[in-house]
Amino acid sequence: MKNTFTPSDHQFMAKAIRLAERGIYTTSPNPRVGCVIVNHGQIVGEGFHEKAGQGHAEVHALAMAGTNAQGATAYVTLEPCSHVGRTPPCANALIDAGVSKVIAAMVDPNPHVSGRGLALLEQAGIETYSGLLEQDAKALNLGFINRMTLGFPYVRCKLAASLDGKTAMASGESQWITSKSARQDVQKLRAQSCAVITGADSVLVDNARMNVRWSELGDARLHYKEQAVRQPVRVVIDTKNRLTPDLAFFSEASPILLIRTSIENNHQWPHFVEEVILPKALNNEHVDLSALLNTLAKKEYNEVLIESGMTLAGAFIEQNLVDELVLYQAPKLMGHEGKGLLNMPFVQALSQAKTLTFSDITLVGADLKITAKFT
Repeated sequence: MKNTFTPSDHQFMAKAIRLAERGIYTTSPNPRVGCVIVNHGQIVGEGFHEKAGQGHAEVHALAMAGTNAQGATAYVTLEPCSHVGRTPPCANALIDAGVSKVIAAMVDPNPHVSGRGLALLEQAGIETYSGLLEQDAKALNLGFINRMTLGFPYVRCKLAASLDGKTAMASGESQWITSKSARQDVQKLRAQSCAVITGADSVLVDNARMNVRWSELGDARLHYKEQAVRQPVRVVIDTKNRLTPDLAFFSEASPILLIRTSIENNHQWPHFVEEVILPKALNNEHVDLSALLNTLAKKEYNEVLIESGMTLAGAFIEQNLVDELVLYQAPKLMGHEGKGLLNMPFVQALSQAKTLTFSDITLVGADLKITAKFT
């Protein structure tokens, strides 16, 4: 049910959304949710969901409100859950606390539970409304929404290039094109992602580790302890079985998915490495990228970041498997012999060009950060 919301309603929901943002690096696979409880125009309780298996936003807010929740209004960025998961249903907790009204920014995108939480509240005589700052709430949980409705994670592709679109010199030299500030910003992209996808070449040529370095998270360190920030699962595609356990990539003890189309060796991998066999694409010998993303969704990965070379990144984009492009562009000119940004051999005519819509352009240090969504 929708309502004509007041300026105060907007103010309190905006506060709930800011609370939800605090879980950006920690909540996966659960959605990011904030809650504010208001009685007689005053905030009496607030909270956010920090980690799966721990208390939801409503639970924290109700604990803070105590008896002041009686007759209050709860502002929640996502419809309160109505099912028993790792924690009891939040809809029941709101009913037991005696709140009189619940305003949700959006309904749960899970088709199996969507609307049930609000219905349960209504059956208990609680006024319910939804749709307040809905787009802001959805923006917090693009991956969760994608996974619930499409069976795929939300996919970002991160690229870095010079002003003339080069990612490396002809010799392969590429460290560093962008500034330290831009590289630190990439750490935040990794930290909010459930998984980072790369290719064997990036691991072999760049000696990449693809982990989150807490020391480079900038001001985010003020809000998160080092142990609270989870490492994304590192997904490396190695269809030619070229990787070996002695590489630096495998020295970081965080989960790795090693993607193969077949296994042709008997390496003893560390305990945190899982080998996954996926089918080949129909038109080539490479792994089926759509099957890969579907596999990641089934593992409850909401947001995926692609950090790879021009061939793998180009393949994802050519196959329309990327939702958002994040390009860091340095004020450098590297000449026509430098390596290009993307390899997309099947784009032969302007009519086949991929089109995007800019959603944000900002300066990060000396570099431009361009965020664009595929149309």
